[in-house]
Amino acid sequence: MRFRFCGDLDCPDWVLAEISILSKITSVKMKLLCAQIIKNLLGDDIDYDKVHKITSDAKYEIGDVKASIAALTFILSSAVKHNVDGESLSNELQQLGLPKEHSTALCRTYESKRDVVREKFREESFRVNKLEGVDWRVDYIVSSNKVSEINEPSIQLQLKIGNPDTETTESTTFSVSADKFRVLLSEMKEVQRQMESLVE
Repeated sequence: MRFRFCGDLDCPDWVLAEISILSKITSVKMKLLCAQIIKNLLGDDIDYDKVHKITSDAKYEIGDVKASIAALTFILSSAVKHNVDGESLSNELQQLGLPKEHSTALCRTYESKRDVVREKFREESFRVNKLEGVDWRVDYIVSSNKVSEINEPSIQLQLKIGNPDTETTESTTFSVSADKFRVLLSEMKEVQRQMESLVE
């Protein structure tokens, strides 16, 4: 069976196995546990003391606690990633065997923070470094300590690359021969042409 929160794929077997463990806690405690998971998805640490208190009446072992956290993290993050509404998520979790009260409690917490978590995911999604600038100069090399006569141009390039994660700019400097520079320039023009054709 295919589920929207799994990206229209089958639910992983390990998540199915954890549904019965999640059913052991009350729906109120499910809501509190989901709040801890969402807090973690937003970048804060999980308060494991609170999690232990939440799960203590269900007599969870340490492995059950870890498995529950992993399963809820998967369910909530996948639902956000695939932009599943709370009602659909609730129905799908009930189809997997989670009691209605539990899935309703989970989905209330999910719905209240879905947009915030989605925005956080968007901020942390894959981002490509940005070329901030290029400095160049052409040197004419007459000779070197190894060769007495060279008489060739050499291109010095300095690329300034902005890292979106650290918000810093790093410089990379290198030299290329005139022939290699012509190849580089030709290939970069081809890349630009292909990128422009994708935009049209």
